[in-house]
This record gives sequence, structure tokens and C-alpha cells, in this order.
Amino acid sequence: MESFSVVSGSPARTALIAAALADRLRPGDIVLLSGNLAAGKTTFVKAVAEALGSTDPVTSPTFALAQFYATKESRILHVDSYRLADVEEYRDLGLAEYQDDAISLIEWGEKIAGEFPCHLAISFVATDEADGRSLTFSATCDRWTAALGDLHAAISKDTHGSHAGDRNIVD
Repeated sequence: MESFSVVSGSPARTALIAAALADRLRPGDIVLLSGNLAAGKTTFVKAVAEALGSTDPVTSPTFALAQFYATKESRILHVDSYRLADVEEYRDLGLAEYQDDAISLIEWGEKIAGEFPCHLAISFVATDEADGRSLTFSATCDRWTAALGDLHAAISKDTHGSHAGDRNIVD
């Protein structure tokens, strides 16, 4: 599976989706998150961190550019590329040396996607519902193509936190 979309009608459902992804993440993974301001990117990262056992406070690294969160088995590198002009500025941060040993969750990742030939892209779009979000998961390499089918199945089976606005769409 190369991509699929899911519509979440509530923050609780979005957290369950994040937890399903967290179960499939491992050090060295790169996840690029895109979406408008307040689309839910940082909230999603917080839910992934919690699912991985982190007790660190998760906040948007817009001004810090990057933050680390300890998890039970690894750590998360949380990056915000919003203020970066280009890939060169990202490289200048020197974060590449940490990425093999961390799960990298990069907000505004579309700005530096060319730096990562193998990544999972997640696009967030607000829906007409107050807390509704459409999330589109897209694979860019074999690692994520294989994992997306499993992730989609796990999300589809989830009945906890169901909301009238929840639905799964395979593209």
C-alpha cells in the first residue's frame, strides 16, 4: 500500500491513530508531517511520544527548531522546519548525526523532504467538524509501503473512540 487516508472526528481518535503508528516506529525512521498552522501536527507528535512511553512535555519546537524526548526504548527527535529557508539550513543544524538512533518526527517536513529519500509523509487537513482532521499517510520507500498496509489494518480495526466523523479511505 502506497497511501491511505483516514478522517478522525475527535482528538481521542487522532491519539489512537498516533498510537497505532507509534507501535510501528523504530529508531532511524523519518516521519514528515505537513499541514497548515493548527492542523494538529504537534498534537500528533505528543500522542506518538506518549504511546512510546515518554513523560517529557511535548511542545512545538518552532523557535528551538529541535527537541528530544526520551521514550522507553529510544528517543524522539522532534523538528520544526517552519522557519528554515531550505535544506541547507536544515543540514547546518547538524541533526543528521542523531537520526540513526532516534525516531525523527519533522513538522513542516515538506520543506526538506528531498533530504530523506525514505520517509513516511503524513498530511493533516482540518475538516468541517470542530476537531475533525483528515490524515493522509504516504510511503516513499519499501519500508513504509510494507508498513502502511499493516497500519491501515490496525486503524480500521480500531473501534475505540469512534466518532460519527471517523472513516477510512484507501487511495
